[in-house]
Formats: sequence, C-alpha cells, structure tokens
Amino acid sequence: MLPKPYANLIPNTLAFEMMPLVKPTGFREYDARWWFGHPGSAEPPEINLMGVQALGMGLGTLVHEFGVQPHVVTGHDFRAYSMAIKIALTQGLMAAGCTVHDIGLAMSPMAYFAQFALDIPVVAMVTASHNDNGWTGVKMGAERPVTFGPDEMARLRDIVLSGSYKSRKGGAYRFVENFADTYVADLTRCPPFKRRTKAVVACGNGTAGAFAPRILEALGVEVITLDTELDYNFPHYNPNPEDMKMLHAMAMKVKECGADIALGFDGDGDRCGIVDDEGQEIFADKIGVMLARDLSRLHPGAQFVVDVKSTGLFATDPVLIAQGARTDYFKTGHSYIKRRVKDLSALAGFEKSGHFFFNAPIGRGYDDGMVTAIAVLDMLDRNPEKSMADLYRELPKTWGSPTMSALCADELKYGVVDRVVNRFELMQQADEPIAGAHIKSLSTVNGIRVVTDDGTWGLVRASSNKPELVVVVESPTSEARLHEMFHAVDAVLRENPDVGAYNQTLQAPPS
Repeated sequence: MLPKPYANLIPNTLAFEMMPLVKPTGFREYDARWWFGHPGSAEPPEINLMGVQALGMGLGTLVHEFGVQPHVVTGHDFRAYSMAIKIALTQGLMAAGCTVHDIGLAMSPMAYFAQFALDIPVVAMVTASHNDNGWTGVKMGAERPVTFGPDEMARLRDIVLSGSYKSRKGGAYRFVENFADTYVADLTRCPPFKRRTKAVVACGNGTAGAFAPRILEALGVEVITLDTELDYNFPHYNPNPEDMKMLHAMAMKVKECGADIALGFDGDGDRCGIVDDEGQEIFADKIGVMLARDLSRLHPGAQFVVDVKSTGLFATDPVLIAQGARTDYFKTGHSYIKRRVKDLSALAGFEKSGHFFFNAPIGRGYDDGMVTAIAVLDMLDRNPEKSMADLYRELPKTWGSPTMSALCADELKYGVVDRVVNRFELMQQADEPIAGAHIKSLSTVNGIRVVTDDGTWGLVRASSNKPELVVVVESPTSEARLHEMFHAVDAVLRENPDVGAYNQTLQAPPS
C-alpha cells in the first residue's frame, strides 16, 4: 500500500523519491491539474510520480465504489512527461484491481470515443489540455459521455489525500494497437464534402497535429498545415485556440495562402477555433451562434446549452428566435456543459472556450474538436454561395472581448470572486451605476455576470483549472461601451490586492 500523500515535498531529496506528493488544489471542479514541472523550471512541483500512482489507486477505489465494471480507457497527450504520468497512473489503477486499456498517444476525444467503441465504462485521459508546458492532469469519467463533476472530484480528492485507497487483485493491462485508425475511420465514414475547401489546420505543435490533417484530407479538404509537427516544446505558441497569439498566426496564414477558413486545435484536440476567409478571428461563442442558426434550420425548436461566458446573441438573435431555438445559459466547464446537454437532451452545447458538444445525429455528446470542425465545414457545404465571412456578417453586430485571465492563487481565487459578487450585489441594491449605466440584472450561476440596460455585460469567475480569474465583456451597442464595461469590472476586481496581471487584454480603442 502506498503511504498517505504529502502536500509539500522538496525535489532532489530522499523524501521526494520515497513519498507521494499531491497538492490538494490539483483536484479541480471537474478534472485534475497539477504543475509537474520540467527541467529548468523554478516553480516547485505539485505532484510527483508516486503521487500519480496514488491518484490511480484513488480512482480505482472510486470506480469500485461506483459499482461499474473496473475497466478503464487511458491515453496520453504529446508532452515530454505525459507517458511517464500515464504509466504511473496505470500502475495505481492496476493496484486497485482495474483493467487498463491503453490507446497510446491520443487526443482526449479519442479516449471518450474509445469508451463507446471498446464498450468500456471508465476513462482516465492524461492531459494538461491547453495549459502551458510543465502542467499535467487527468480528465476522468465513469458515465459516458459525461465526465466527473464537483461531487465525484471531491470524493476522489478525499480518498487520495486521506490515503484510503484500497489494493485489490485482478488488475491487468492491455495495449490497444492502432486505435487511432478506428477513430479516424469513424469520423471519415461519411461522404467527402461537396464544396472544395482550402483550410489552414493549426495545431500549435500539439497532439492534434498527428491526426487532424489526416482526417480532414480524407474528407476532401485541401489542407494547409500550420505548426502540425509534434514538438512538446511548443516553440511558436501554446496550442490554445482561445489565445490571441494562436488566432493571429492562423489569420496571417489564411491571408498568405488565400484559404477559405482556418481551423485551430488545442493541446488535446477537444476544442476548435476558427478564422474566416478574410482573416477575421471569430470567437467560439459567435461560431456557436452560426452553428445554432444552421442546425435549428434543420431541427426547428432545437434546444442548445451555452456557458455564461458566451455572447448574449443566443438569447436575442432574431433568426434563432424565429426558428424556435431555445438556449440555456449554464456554468462554464466542459463537464458542466456536457452533463447539461445530456440532461436536457439538447442538440448541442457551446462554450466560449471552443468546447462544443453535439448529440445525435451529429455526435455522441462529448467534446471533440474534429467533430466541431466537421460541423463547421458541413455548415459551409449547406451554404455553397456564401463564405465563412459572409455567414459571420449576417450575425447582429456585437463587440466582445477575448477570454482574459488574471493571475490569482488557487487558494484565494474563490474568496476574491465571493467579494466581487458581494460588491456588485451592493451596487445593484444601492442603484449605483456601472460604466455609467443602470444594472439591469445579475447572474450568479457561475461567478457573476452583470448586465446593464443597453445589453452590455461583464463576467468575473474563477478558472476551474488554473490559478486565475476569468473576465469576459461584451456590448451590443459600441466598442466604446465594451471598453467602459471592462474598465469598470476591472476596477472592482482591483479592489482585491491578490489579483495579478492578465494573460491578454483588450486592445486600446481607436482614437
């Protein structure tokens, strides 16, 4: 039996080699993320390989508690240390009596697909998703197609940190050869697109580079590759299609080669970002509105789910209203939206981060950047006389920000959000304006979203997977109002000295 984990151990010591290290904050709301470190990093690690073994034993113990068949799909993303993490996790799962089905190097949606294709109830995908190099994590689920939420993560945390995991006999290991071929065959079983499309495919040198070009070419797309070579140093930019640096690179490539669209995938391939044929970087929530328009035309009265970071157009767009589309705004987070889509039997769910979830007849309910890309290309196929830019121009105009993240320690961020919520609630009670406008409503389903009379809104919430606070603003009125709202929200945030710098922010408004 492994010893009970420690919350702090110093690298290059006997204790670090002999004891499990698991920092409690790594158990997030709906998956697990820790700073593992890399050569030359000064930041102390939050987990070691013995800690990952403890995590595997804890997950195996929880699987037995659930009463499901103790068979687990696992895979790993393309990072220098991910295979070592997966091997340690596998050892822990086997020690807890689980049979591990290893699909090798994979995108997260390949592991979700394997639950269906191999008829296996549990998934444990080793990935840090879009997090910077040095991070690691595990996305887990035991009720396909959904993944763990707060209750399951809290129980897993308690088992691991208390050392109450249990050894069992019967553990086994199986490597599933050539599983990528099965996944590719599933996505390419439909006829090629009728429309000949030239697409920039950007992968940030992450895992998707091994699969995305192959899939899209098989569907008849003329692929222009951008940073698709696997390189776990991520030499150009972090593979994150919510990051403006990656979107800018995609836009430049579109203009350089005259492409019809750019498709960008994150580090584990479950998200997709879009740049149109004119080099416009379209935030994922607006892509969601475009897809909702297209799909609700085919499925009148369709139900959609979106996260609270998303544009207000899902509620106000006249086309969606005319087609009877219904939209539910819910908590940000792939596990939250995935489960909400399942519970409401929604046709699709959209997150501003680029996690999109499609139920039948389009998908199986989980987030897959490739399925998203195919859905966007299907939309273009159904509109042969229009470009991506044409479809974008048809949306009502709003001015929106990228997702902006301000540094704030994991131990402090939720307390900061509580204080920000209280501050806005007091402002509303006192009829105090924000950005020179009356507060029309406050939504606290996830952090706080403050909306003014003219529809301008700002959101503050705690990141579920990084030590950050997330800020998003939008205005249907003007770019000036967008900036006014950002400065007003940021001023409230800056009343808390624990809040640090943003990773990216709004560009200065035109003079």
